[in-house]
Amino acid sequence: MFYRFTEKPHSNRKDWSNIKRLLPYIWEFKGRVVLALTCLVLSKVAVVGMPLALKEIVDSLDQGQAGNQVMTLPLILLLIYGGLRLVSSLFNELRDALFARVRYHSMRMISQRVLKHLYSLSLRFHLDRKTGGITRDLERGTNSLSSILNYLVFNIVPTAAEFTFVAIILLGQYEVQFAIVTFATIAVYILFTLAVTNWRMHFRHEMNALESQSNTLAVDGMLNYETVKYFNNEAYELGRFDDTLAKWEEAAIKSQGSMSALNFGQGAVIAVGVTFMMIYATQGVVDGVMTLGDLVLVNAMMLQLFLPLSFLGVIYRALKYALADMDSMQKLLDTKTEIDDVDDAKVLVIDKAYIEFKHVSFSYGPDRQILDDISFDIEPGQKVAIVGPSGAGKSTLARLLFRFYDVNSGCIQIDGQDIHSVTQESLRQNIGIVPQDTVLFNETIEHNIRYAKLAASDKEIQQAAKIANLHGFIQSLPDQYKTMVGERGLKLSGGEKQRLAIARTVLKNPKILVFDEATSSLDSHSEQQILRSLKAVAEHHTTLVIAHRLSTIVDADKILVLENGKIKEQGTHQQLLDQQGLYKHLWDLQQEERGHELAIEAVKSL
Repeated sequence: MFYRFTEKPHSNRKDWSNIKRLLPYIWEFKGRVVLALTCLVLSKVAVVGMPLALKEIVDSLDQGQAGNQVMTLPLILLLIYGGLRLVSSLFNELRDALFARVRYHSMRMISQRVLKHLYSLSLRFHLDRKTGGITRDLERGTNSLSSILNYLVFNIVPTAAEFTFVAIILLGQYEVQFAIVTFATIAVYILFTLAVTNWRMHFRHEMNALESQSNTLAVDGMLNYETVKYFNNEAYELGRFDDTLAKWEEAAIKSQGSMSALNFGQGAVIAVGVTFMMIYATQGVVDGVMTLGDLVLVNAMMLQLFLPLSFLGVIYRALKYALADMDSMQKLLDTKTEIDDVDDAKVLVIDKAYIEFKHVSFSYGPDRQILDDISFDIEPGQKVAIVGPSGAGKSTLARLLFRFYDVNSGCIQIDGQDIHSVTQESLRQNIGIVPQDTVLFNETIEHNIRYAKLAASDKEIQQAAKIANLHGFIQSLPDQYKTMVGERGLKLSGGEKQRLAIARTVLKNPKILVFDEATSSLDSHSEQQILRSLKAVAEHHTTLVIAHRLSTIVDADKILVLENGKIKEQGTHQQLLDQQGLYKHLWDLQQEERGHELAIEAVKSL
């Protein structure tokens, strides 16, 4: 299953179901949640109390003036007003502080869960993914939890609480038209905001799609830096990137223009509503049924209500995107792991490391058969080599042994135990591989070697490097084992990366060794040095060698020749040469190529 986030929030989401799935993360700190919600309510009580205190202050001053009395400073009321403002701020900050642990712990746990799930997905999924797009989308998905909590706890719930308190005051103390104007204005405001926001969201859809596309292009270009340089295609990559950003720029301008229209419309609705409210309140003061304090109160309450509502469009749009990102993340988490341990999986116990491939067939898809009824065994301590043309299925055998894929039919056994019935962790603990393409972490040489055995001592690491013929090179570097290798090991040559991968496998010291064209990036001199080392290392190990250079496996106990997913020939090097078949043909071609290389080297040395 190929996964990517949908840029346009889709309509077939399961928002409530997704939110319910997040409740365990939040409810882990239920005490904090209850306290935070209590602080929220107390803060809103204080906020609504401020206009009431302001009303009393204005009425106190107005009565003093109307009675021709010397006005006195309503100190108590002013202190109450200031206290309410202070209390509102205090409880707001307490709410934020209490909820911070809930929010960020939830983000941490969901991030960990997503990454853990990504590690559990099959190699097929990771070969299909686009790294730049998925990293950006995963960031959105993880942050969606924080966004949803932020909007619900800090915007929607507080606004609803404040609206409830204001409604109680207006309906309880004033004539019904004040409540009608307030509710009607809010209803028109909300409907207008949602309608315009829905209309303009397609600009945001386009912006998000183009943003992910540009990010994918940039990351992909950086990952393939050498290829870009090889073909002088910097201008081409910059052109693709800029074309995408140019479209993004146009969409962003349209988005900003529609945002301005939305803001003006919201301001117009508020202006009309406040005007009607002031007309009714002023008429009430003129008629003597309301005080100046009442006029100030209804005006302050209405404006206070619209303060959080002014962000409704932004919150509504962001909430829809957060829910869409949340839904996409949940769909990723629902992606089934292709390779699972069976319910009663046992730990692999290796005594002799005897490997058997029994009638193994495998295909990546219905139209791409890779292996067809493959059967062979590797005796304990034997070195068996797999050779054949490109695309014959050689590397697939190693991936099946590691159980990156499951066979379509047949089985693979180690010491009589079907690898499908043992835990993946125990299986991979007992197999070491030097891959054809060595990709390193952007860390030190020491870190990359120690990755095979995290508890290894410096002495063990250096010994592994010596066996891989890497120690002398490392000692020549200014920072030696602390040298950073660069992203994907770009600071090292192909041969140096290959030797580091060999050192890593030597350090792991597994029962079974797999060399997937392990010397393909080495020159002849280095190749011979490492082959001698590997021969010593593999002497007491069961070894599977996938080889392109036939000269590296002439000492193999058995050589299998694959063609079109079938074993065409098998035997020792000499036996296969005597058969005058495919192996002999490949050997002659490589010897001819080797002769040309030696001739060129001889000419250069003159």
